[in-house]
Amino acid sequence: MDDIESPERLEEAVLRMTAPVEALLFVAGEPLSIKQIAKLIRASEVEIAATLQRIETDYAERGVVLREVAGGYRFATSPLARAAVEAYLLPPKTTLSTPAMEALAIVAHMQPVTKSEIESIRGVNSDSVVNTLLDRNLIAEAGRKDVVGRPMQYKTTAFFLESFGLRSLDELPQLELDPGQPLELNLVAE
Repeated sequence: MDDIESPERLEEAVLRMTAPVEALLFVAGEPLSIKQIAKLIRASEVEIAATLQRIETDYAERGVVLREVAGGYRFATSPLARAAVEAYLLPPKTTLSTPAMEALAIVAHMQPVTKSEIESIRGVNSDSVVNTLLDRNLIAEAGRKDVVGRPMQYKTTAFFLESFGLRSLDELPQLELDPGQPLELNLVAE
């Protein structure tokens, strides 16, 4: 049996790596993957996964929790502390308008997508909402479509995933369309 596979060795590694992993998660400006953390700390991915599991358990009932978002891990405020955090972060978070949410849903489900494709689905000019989504870093340019005029295509960002608490785009709700049915997105929160 390999030494690292023994429970005692793994526990020793977890104890030794907890502080460096916590420090990395604290200073990182973005979610860090297990692979990134392992490379930075020069440890195995098994050791890092076990360390993250320990940190998640240790922080579960605190004001800061470990979250898996956008393909990595990061510290975030606990839902238990939401009221206090929102009171501190005045003015309150701005919300997206219904047209911006419509456009964002279209990009999320159809990416990469052009502005004209968004406008075709929405039925109205979408310059303003696309610019809002770009300004808020919820979408980004994804290159040009290989058609006449070479229009810019858009895709969602890691910040989008993080903002909506998604690990990946696979967690988006599925669209249920019958053949030939026009695409209509229900944006009402349930």
